[in-house]
Amino acid sequence: MTITDTRTRWLALYVLCLGTLMIVLDATIVNVALPSIKEDLGFSKTSIAWVVNAYLLTYGGFLLLGGRLGDLFGPRRLFIAGISFFTAASLACGLANSQTFLVAARAVQGLGGAVASAVGLSLTMALFTEAGERAKAMGVFGFVAAGGGSIGVLLGGILTGTLNWHWIFLVNFPIGVLVVVLTFRLLPGTPGLARGGRIDVAGAVTVTASLMLAVYAVVNGNQKGWTSSQTLGLLGGSVVLLASFLAIESRVREPLMPLRLFRLRNVAIANIVGVLWAVSMFAFFFLSALYLQLVRGYSPLKVGLSFLPSNLIMGVFSLGLSAKLVMRFGFRLPLASGLLLASVGLVLFARLPVHANFAMDVLPSMILLGFGAGMAFNPVLLAAMSDVDPSESGLASGFVNTAFMMGGALGLAVLASVAASRTDSLRRSGHTPLAALTGGYHVAFLLGAVFAVAAAALGGVLLRTRHQIAAHEPPPAAIPAVAEGD
Repeated sequence: MTITDTRTRWLALYVLCLGTLMIVLDATIVNVALPSIKEDLGFSKTSIAWVVNAYLLTYGGFLLLGGRLGDLFGPRRLFIAGISFFTAASLACGLANSQTFLVAARAVQGLGGAVASAVGLSLTMALFTEAGERAKAMGVFGFVAAGGGSIGVLLGGILTGTLNWHWIFLVNFPIGVLVVVLTFRLLPGTPGLARGGRIDVAGAVTVTASLMLAVYAVVNGNQKGWTSSQTLGLLGGSVVLLASFLAIESRVREPLMPLRLFRLRNVAIANIVGVLWAVSMFAFFFLSALYLQLVRGYSPLKVGLSFLPSNLIMGVFSLGLSAKLVMRFGFRLPLASGLLLASVGLVLFARLPVHANFAMDVLPSMILLGFGAGMAFNPVLLAAMSDVDPSESGLASGFVNTAFMMGGALGLAVLASVAASRTDSLRRSGHTPLAALTGGYHVAFLLGAVFAVAAAALGGVLLRTRHQIAAHEPPPAAIPAVAEGD
C-alpha cells in the first residue's frame, strides 16, 4: 500500500482510528449501562456478565484468524468486511428486546470487531514507513486503543443517562457506514502480501475453542466452585485444545500462528506485557465504574464524566508526547514508567473508602492512570510489530490484539470472581453490604496493580530498544536505532 500524499495518509489513519475506536468502545461502553440493561431485559446477577463476555470471547477468539485472513486476502478488504459485520450487529443490539437476542448480537459484534481490528494496526504500519511519522501515527492509534476503554465509559454514561441503553449500540450504525464509505475512498485496495497461502482451519478451531472454554470456566468459577468438576473439566479441556493447537502449528505447512515468531524477543515480550497490562486496565475500566455506580450511587452520566480527566491526559500524551518519548528513549523507559504510574493509581483505588470524595480519593487515581496509559501504549504496539516481516504484519497485529483482549477477558473474570469472593466473606463476617462490596473491589485493584508492576518489570528489562520502530522496508533488517542507550 502506497499513498504518497501526506494529507491523504493522515486522513486514512483517522478513518482507521474511528473504526478501531468504535470497536474498542464496545468492550467498555456497556459497563455503566449494565444495571439498566439488567432491569429492562430481566438478566440475573450472573447472566448479565455475558453482555460483556459474549463480545470479548468472539473478539479475542477470532483475532488470530482475522489477522491471517488479512495477510491472505488483503487488509482493506478484511477491514471493510469486519466493520460491516460490526455495524449490522450494532443495529441488532440496539433493537434487541430479549436476553438471547442481545447476547447473540454481541457475539456477532465481537466477530466483526475482531476481523477489522486484527488488520487495523497492520494497515497503520503500512501507511507510515518513516520512523518519526510512524511513531506519531502509532501514538494516535495507541490513544484510540488505550483511551477507547475509558472513552467508552464516558460515552456510555452520557448516552444511558440522557437517552437510554439502546443508544450505546445504535450510535455505531451511522459511524460504521461512514467508516466503510471513507475506507473505500481513502485506502487503496491491495492484495494480501501472503496471498496464495492456505487457511489453517484446524488451528483456528482449536485455539478459538481453547480460549472460549478457558474464559467460560473462569467466569463461572466463583459460582460453580473452583474445584468443581465443571470448572476443572473446562480448564482441562482448554489445556488439551491449546496443546493440540501448538502441535498443529508445529506441523502444518502454513500455520495460523507460526511458532517461530515467538523467537523474536520483542514480539514475545510485548505480547506478554499486553496480557498483563490488559488485566490492570480492565480492572480500572470495569471495577472503578462499578464502584462509583454501586457504592457511591453515581448516575451513569456522572460515572462517565468521572473518567474525563483520565481521557484528557491520555489524549495529550498519546497524541503529542508519547512519540517524542519513544524516539528519544526507545521502548523500555516510557513503557516501564507508564505502567508503574498506572500501578500506583490502582493502589490508590485499593484504599477507596465507602464514602469517598471524588477530588481527594478518586481523581488522583484517574490522573495517574491517564498518564500511565498515555505513556505506555505506544511503545507496546511498536515493540510488538517491530521485528515482523511485512507479509505477516496482519498476523502480528492479530497477536497483540489477542493478547490485550483475551488478557482483559480472562483477567476481568478472575478479578471479578476474587472481588465477589472477598465481598461474600466480608458480609459473612458482619460488614455492611457497601463496606463488603468496597472491600471486594480493594482486593481486585491490588491484584491489578501487581499485574501492572509485573508488566513494567518485563518490558523494562527484556525489550530490545535498539531495534527499529519504523518501517518494514525490504530488506526488513534496515533499521536505525531509536535511542542511544540500550
